[in-house]
Amino acid sequence: MFELNHQLAQDIVDRAMAILSSNVNVMDSQGLILGSGEKHRIDTRHEGAQLVLANRRVVEIDEQAAQNLKGVQPGINLPLMHDGELIGVLGISGNPANLRTYAELVRMTAEMLVDQSHIQAERQWRKQRCDDLLTVLLGEASCSQRLVDEAHKLGLKPNLGRTPYLIEIGESAAAPALVEWLLSHYADSWCITPFSQSVLWCCPSHAEMDPLRLIERLKKHRITVVRTACGVPAEDVHALRRGSQRVIELVAYGKAIKPDCQYLSLARCGLHALLWTLREHDSIVELLAPLLRIRTRDSNGQLMRTLRSWCDHDGQLQTCADALGIHRNSLRYRMERIAELSGKDITCLNDLVELYLGMQLLEDEAASASL
Repeated sequence: MFELNHQLAQDIVDRAMAILSSNVNVMDSQGLILGSGEKHRIDTRHEGAQLVLANRRVVEIDEQAAQNLKGVQPGINLPLMHDGELIGVLGISGNPANLRTYAELVRMTAEMLVDQSHIQAERQWRKQRCDDLLTVLLGEASCSQRLVDEAHKLGLKPNLGRTPYLIEIGESAAAPALVEWLLSHYADSWCITPFSQSVLWCCPSHAEMDPLRLIERLKKHRITVVRTACGVPAEDVHALRRGSQRVIELVAYGKAIKPDCQYLSLARCGLHALLWTLREHDSIVELLAPLLRIRTRDSNGQLMRTLRSWCDHDGQLQTCADALGIHRNSLRYRMERIAELSGKDITCLNDLVELYLGMQLLEDEAASASL
């Protein structure tokens, strides 16, 4: 049953007394005054209200009757109803004969405020429950079928295909604004804030969404996007939970290895991010060893930038040379030097793959360094 509280009761009193010259009291289902124009009476018992509660009807109290009741003034006391339940009493002080004409109107207004408060409370509860449920559904631990069923009941559509995105923003205060914008522009989206300056957004897979265009649109709303990580489409909540954890790992990889990269995708960098999460493993340490040998002998970073460009251009000799602004023969010399220092044969696919993967786990060199 809905219960009155001090804040709602005082709101009813203040609104009623803004147009009435009489004092107004609002009592709960036990006859305790929760709101009143006479502040000293709050939290005291009202015997007139107890009569209303006992008889479930309007009780008029004149001067003589008031003298025989504790904490009561002359006036009219009316039952307050919500969904057919008696939840409290509305009391209006004064001569009952002068109050009858508008007492019912005041009660109707009070009950409308109660209904409005109940609807608002239900909405707030529903929103909070949805937020809590999404945090669990997208968390690291597995979710039970009971939670999935509850998501269905709340209209969250847990089996709708969605694609996870992790959006890092410039200020933590912008997170609520970003969530509101996403929910208003992409129906059936899910949003949680796993970190103070990040929003995990699960966008319906059928929605047309260009991440780079989205960044520009958000700029117009004064929401600065630092980095966006795009996952892969998931068909149900279980796959979405796994995908959400992967985009979180992808952002961590981007922060450490590609700090200037504003957009990352699992489709392109998923393997790199996976290896980065295993960076303390002996196998990854061994994978990086040849590159570290190059780095120690590469004082100006020329060879490392050359190898990175080689990887970025899929080993295309002329394309890579053009990107570096050097002659093909100079590029060949550098690649031979890389092979010599690393101990890897760049014509061997296995060795080249190892160098490529290792390069994805090392921080990019400063663009300002000379070639």
